[in-house]
Amino acid sequence: MSYSEPATPPEVPGEVASSLEKCTTETLRSIAKYADALAEYREREARLNEADDEDDPQERPEDLPENVPTKATLTEKVINGNRYYYWQWREGDKIKSKYKGPVSQTE
Repeated sequence: MSYSEPATPPEVPGEVASSLEKCTTETLRSIAKYADALAEYREREARLNEADDEDDPQERPEDLPENVPTKATLTEKVINGNRYYYWQWREGDKIKSKYKGPVSQTE
């Protein structure tokens, strides 16, 4: 880990960088967690929207539970340092999920 101040990435707007420089370490760590969760949410939204746009009927995967729609995508979540799989899909404006199981060490 470097002991010099990090350079601001070019894609970070100047006003955001200025605001971050004024934050405490605790606030910066909270912002990092929030930013990571927000990025994960948006990626999941994009995947779900992509699945909604597909017109081709999909084959039902063998491990897909009966009460989970075929358009569901498999999402990996980290909770307390452990990785888990969840099936996720959209129903109207809501995102639904169903637990699949832990990510195995070989994956």
